[in-house]
Amino acid sequence: MNLDFNQNYFELFGLAPFFGIDGARLDRAYHELQAKVHPDRFAHLPETERRLSMQWATRVNEAYRTLKHPLSRAQYLLELYGMDTRHESNTAMPAEFLMEQMEWREAAAEAREAEDVGELESLHHRLRAQADTLFAEIEKDIDRKENYAGAADAVRRLMFVLKLKEEIDEALESMES
Repeated sequence: MNLDFNQNYFELFGLAPFFGIDGARLDRAYHELQAKVHPDRFAHLPETERRLSMQWATRVNEAYRTLKHPLSRAQYLLELYGMDTRHESNTAMPAEFLMEQMEWREAAAEAREAEDVGELESLHHRLRAQADTLFAEIEKDIDRKENYAGAADAVRRLMFVLKLKEEIDEALESMES
């Protein structure tokens, strides 16, 4: 195997380190790499080479999962550029965003309590739109403006939005069953 463990995930797949990536190109590169490193191809070789292929297959899978999902891709890119999103310790948000979050959470709680599917679906769509806006902001901040601090703030806001959207989706699923 002629691969380098020091390559970042973008280099591994032959992609430029941008948030806005070509998903089809990522998929093709993943399948090509996975075909090269799959442990079944090395089953007849000595233990060391089998172990190495297993490590590569694991790394390729991890890299693919990271780059495939926009939130994890943004976090990984920011890490590459030396920017820690500090989502565990830095929860400071603009007051306007926090108020909006509180209103959405309150509306979601009321809709769950009332089992108001229509209101939950409406909230889901508003949160999806907010997430799309934040993804666009992240792409602009990373790919065009090189504003990594701004992108890190947008990632933290996005995490709040996606968490609430997930809670609403779970509530909708439970009402359907």
